[in-house]
Amino acid sequence: MSDTAVISPARTPEAPVTPVRAPGPLTHAAVLAARSVRISRRNTDALIMSLALPIMLMLIFVYFFGGAIETSALYDSYVMYVVPGVILLCAGFGAATTATAVSEDMKGGIIDRFRSVDVGGTPILAGHVAASTVRNLCATAVVFGVALLIGFRPAASWDGWLLAATVLVAYIVALSWISAAIGLLARSPEAASGFTFFMSFLPYPSSAFVRVESMPSWLHGFAEHQPITPAIESLRGLLLGQEVGNTPWIALAWAGGMLAVALGASGVLFRVRTR
Repeated sequence: MSDTAVISPARTPEAPVTPVRAPGPLTHAAVLAARSVRISRRNTDALIMSLALPIMLMLIFVYFFGGAIETSALYDSYVMYVVPGVILLCAGFGAATTATAVSEDMKGGIIDRFRSVDVGGTPILAGHVAASTVRNLCATAVVFGVALLIGFRPAASWDGWLLAATVLVAYIVALSWISAAIGLLARSPEAASGFTFFMSFLPYPSSAFVRVESMPSWLHGFAEHQPITPAIESLRGLLLGQEVGNTPWIALAWAGGMLAVALGASGVLFRVRTR
């Protein structure tokens, strides 16, 4: 009986398995920002109000009160004085809607679904803030276009335009993060909308519509040293080609401080609300 040799079939080498990398926080934030933009686009009522209210206020102040309000001899007309304040007012109104959007997500349970697929709190809030920035820049462009139609004539240099845009975007981002923290703090979208009234009110006791020097003495100190005033003075001076000194850097310092506080508060509030 002869031995029979058993020949084993040749093994095909297995192809190396490439690990699939999970999306990072930046990808999550970009996807959620696109989601928030789509939601905003469908919410036409809020979009119309965020555009119409600043434009209506600008027209009311220019045509109803402009002739009675005294400004410095540096300005040819009241529209040259008031437009930078209206731009910051528009940013405040637009950023305030972030609080309502975050509160609606918390109430609707969508946050739990995001966390179940390993999406952290920072990308979720960053998506809302990015969408708010896009909305605000679009609204600002519309308000600025109407301002040009009614006589606003900027005289900024290229450096002035760049620094003015930096100040504006910094304030939009800071105010949007504050609104996101308020949205986490509020227990309902209605409460979130009410809490943001103070933020929308800040441009009024400032140099947005009248000179600070014309205000009562008890209000003068607050109006001169609150965070919105240096931003308005920076935008006004830069857009009109005037000397601004270190005011833009004070405005950016205020924006950075508000952003740091809002980031810390929103992180703590998100952990508390999603426990």
